[in-house]
Amino acid sequence: MDSGACEYLLVGGGLQNSLIALALLEQRPETRLTVIEREPELGGNHTWCFHAGDVPAVARPFLEPLVVQRWSGHDVCFPRHRRRLHEAYHALTSARLHQVVSERVRRAPHAQLLTASVCALEPGGVTLEDGTRRHAQLVIDARGPARPVESTPGAYQKFLGLELQLTAGGAPELPLLMDATVEQLDGFRFLYALPWAADRVLLEDTYYSTSAELDRSLITRRILEYAEQRGLRVQSVLREESGVLPLPTTLELPLAVPGLVQAGYAGGLFHPTTGYSLPVALRFALHIASRPAAAALDATYAQWIARHRRQVRYAVWLNRLLFDAFAPEQRRHVLERFYRLPADTIRRFYALETTAADRARILCGRPPAGFSLSRLIAGGPSA
Repeated sequence: MDSGACEYLLVGGGLQNSLIALALLEQRPETRLTVIEREPELGGNHTWCFHAGDVPAVARPFLEPLVVQRWSGHDVCFPRHRRRLHEAYHALTSARLHQVVSERVRRAPHAQLLTASVCALEPGGVTLEDGTRRHAQLVIDARGPARPVESTPGAYQKFLGLELQLTAGGAPELPLLMDATVEQLDGFRFLYALPWAADRVLLEDTYYSTSAELDRSLITRRILEYAEQRGLRVQSVLREESGVLPLPTTLELPLAVPGLVQAGYAGGLFHPTTGYSLPVALRFALHIASRPAAAALDATYAQWIARHRRQVRYAVWLNRLLFDAFAPEQRRHVLERFYRLPADTIRRFYALETTAADRARILCGRPPAGFSLSRLIAGGPSA
């Protein structure tokens, strides 16, 4: 069975394709596009955050409705260093993403949100599980990792987050992006806190580990113990989110072909060290929206990918340093040193937009405590 063609088929309804749909409909409301997502709601079960400086002016009209909370700054905390960074920090959630994108698609004259599973994908088209064929000038595949996480050996960023209802307030005034004063277990460990209200907070226990195992019951206990130690009286757990993200120590970006491009995680459009995805996903969405579908993979795209590849290679190399040159319990010293750098350098690193000067600042000077050249050399020839 065949169905009519459109300009864009966006396969996967996560953050990346949602931003592409919003960018296209903002700049070209008559665009013919279809978002295909197998689940009934877009975005899964996630919270995404970004710094105010990550968003260019052209993206604000369609990104602002996604934001559920804004703060004037954020804190970090290490055994020998505490700091408040004053750049605004914003958060959006899967629930808001689904609400805004589905409504925007509904109002567009030639856009469609399709709940279906894709069983085959090729340049210019997809085949759905019911046998229906869909065609487009450009197919953008952003369905996430191509392989199960457990089959990707090496390094991982894994976390479990609990959204907690508190009985008597006490949530921090500003987000605590990294509390690395906690006991170092299973690699580099830190707690992350987002205060939604005085009596509601999201606490995430995060690990940079060589194991993909995520013991939910154990980590839940650790989060609740952390809350109690900080004087937070927990009334109930409102929501849970978790993730296990392979952090590459080698990475080659897939090549696009006419009519088909991989995006999101599978396309390497994320931060290999921090796991932050929104700044890169937003830049890619703006690139796609800036030209017709037939010209999306032109020379300008090649230049965009080349710039992104340079940033990715640097971040991947830092992963090698973090995991190979430091013992697991020593890795937090790397981040403690990093958070002594200028605020603009820190923001650009999270946005994957480092300058040559930033890259020099990150590496130059006395190495963090625990650095071992012999461990690094033993890590492999690419070290």
